[in-house]
Amino acid sequence: MDTALTRSQFVRWRIAIFAVFLASGLSIATWASRVPSIAAALQIDKAQIGLLLLGMGISSIIGISTGPIVMARTGARLGMLIGMTLFGSGVILIGLGTDVFGSVPVVIAGLVLFGLGNGSVDVMMNVEATAIEQQMGKTILPVFHAFFSFGTVIGAGVGAGAALLSMNVATHAGIVGAVIITAAVACFFQVPVREAALDPAPEENPPFRQRMHIALEAWREPRTYALGVVMLGMSFAEGGANDWIALGVVEGHEQEVGMGALALTVFSVGMTVVRLFGGPLVDRFGRVAVLRVLAVTAASGILLFILAPSLPLVLLGAALWGIGASLGFPLGMSAAADDPAKAAARVSAAATIGYVAFLGGPPVLGLISEHFGLLNTLFILVALVIMSGLFSSAAKPLKTVEPATTK
Repeated sequence: MDTALTRSQFVRWRIAIFAVFLASGLSIATWASRVPSIAAALQIDKAQIGLLLLGMGISSIIGISTGPIVMARTGARLGMLIGMTLFGSGVILIGLGTDVFGSVPVVIAGLVLFGLGNGSVDVMMNVEATAIEQQMGKTILPVFHAFFSFGTVIGAGVGAGAALLSMNVATHAGIVGAVIITAAVACFFQVPVREAALDPAPEENPPFRQRMHIALEAWREPRTYALGVVMLGMSFAEGGANDWIALGVVEGHEQEVGMGALALTVFSVGMTVVRLFGGPLVDRFGRVAVLRVLAVTAASGILLFILAPSLPLVLLGAALWGIGASLGFPLGMSAAADDPAKAAARVSAAATIGYVAFLGGPPVLGLISEHFGLLNTLFILVALVIMSGLFSSAAKPLKTVEPATTK
């Protein structure tokens, strides 16, 4: 990391990365909040929507997997500008495809740009965030992920307002896309040039082929897969909650639709609060201990959610579920980036495993639930979360540091 940064430069860098996380969440919620309007305008059914989601998911995984390659070529500063411009343009193109061209292929093209850009930026913004964390000497990565959550809340709120005001998708998406691209340019000028995240010896400026070797070698390290297991279980728990917790309340516990939305809100609030304020606990007790406690908390919460005989206990289960699942992904990212010279490659590899679970897990749960029932299917999440806890020792810091700064 560049040690010549002034205090002011460091603060602007940190604010810029907060903004990148928020913009990513904003873009995702903008798309998600207007899916009903997009489906109505294009006259497509749920199966076709599922295909659109699949295309976006595949392009996101490609973006995550190629993020280190882009970063090795451009650096995170320029790479994030390119990636944010891609997903900002993708949002705009989705809107144009919906209301101007009335074309599913155009919307698919927008989703491809959207997925590629978001996936690539996901790697880079986490590498930058972990570099900031290492500079500060205390755990702050969960706060960056909380800003992603803020972005989704803002995006969902704006999307709901746009729908209530009958604003067409093209106008809404155009405004949001323009905001994202403007933010990308503003953030570009606040992020320092940092070769340390790419090169083992920056002063030697190794060739691109060597940097590519660094970018790919993480897939040959056992620790990458162990961290991937930690992130896989927690990502399954998070993604499963986002897609199925409301329906579990309505169909499984026979409650009103509003109670399903309330349970999802309780889950989200629990997750966001721990992401905002859980950092000092990680610094005090260490990553491994916190991950183990949270795995027990998440497993207990999911079990309570499944088995609870009353609504208050169902909501308590949802809260514990959100609290327990809150830090698995950010702490896995933080652990993957312990060695700055290999941070991009390891973050990408671990994130790929986590996002495959986050994006692919909920549809798998849906298919299984057709045969066993939704609440019974959620027992799978309990097993996966316990597995995450068992593998949490992989998150032990690689470097020996003072106890006060242990992540």
